[in-house]
Amino acid sequence: MNFLIKILYLISKLPLKILYIFSDIIFFLNYYIVGYRKNVITQNLRNSFPEKPDEEIRAITKKFYLNFSDYLVETVKSFSISETESRVRMQHINQELFHEAKKEGKNIILLAGHVFNWEWINALAKVIPQEHCHPVYRKVNSEFWENQMKKVRNKFGNEALEANEVILNIFRNKNNGNSAYMFVADQTPHISHVNYGLEFLNQRTPVFIGYDKLATRMDLAFIYCEMKKVKRGFYQVNYHRIYPDGEKFEENEVVKKFHKLLENTLHKHPDNYLWSHRKWKYQDSIKSYGSEKNR
Repeated sequence: MNFLIKILYLISKLPLKILYIFSDIIFFLNYYIVGYRKNVITQNLRNSFPEKPDEEIRAITKKFYLNFSDYLVETVKSFSISETESRVRMQHINQELFHEAKKEGKNIILLAGHVFNWEWINALAKVIPQEHCHPVYRKVNSEFWENQMKKVRNKFGNEALEANEVILNIFRNKNNGNSAYMFVADQTPHISHVNYGLEFLNQRTPVFIGYDKLATRMDLAFIYCEMKKVKRGFYQVNYHRIYPDGEKFEENEVVKKFHKLLENTLHKHPDNYLWSHRKWKYQDSIKSYGSEKNR
């Protein structure tokens, strides 16, 4: 394993223009030969965009494979990418929201989707006034990749937290505007934790609601991270504050608003999402379904 780590680290030191040659090879193999989860990807796209003709679905599928291949090599690049290069390649827009939350004395919950490349958002810790920045991650079966991805998420002064420990950390931590927690919030809950679902991309969708429970119990600032791929190797993330309709958030209000914002993002750039996941495989296990469309 140590040898593999050294090899990956050496590869990550290569310039991105070289790594994108590897990406092109991965794309060719994945799209034309292996067909990695092509049936899943195609079905997810057809169900999500029933109004789109087959020709457009095929074009989106091909672009997805290109973006997915870039994501893979960019994740390897994350092992050694410098703060300077990261800040050049990922532009953070509307940073004033973080200063507003700091003045209000409210800790921040950042909500992002699996939009490429969410892994590069980590350098945000170096540009916002919050002293503590906590990327939230879920454990994976491979101990090797678990350790490597935790190292990546701990770069730039971040303090990564495993999903099972983050809620307790938030409740115990002082709510003083000095902490930010980064959630990839469109995770699919395990079947044993599928409780609530809503309509997302024209489908009954099981959703993770842990962060929504925080909204009704604590006075926190919720911010949506809208990812956009500007061109190969360059991204923007535009931050949007999520406000309650009333004086405070109602139950399931944040989860609905997040998924509506994410849905809007995907309608603009449908090829830039992780369609290869079986996101809707547990839809028949939903116990409580949102009776109204996302606001």
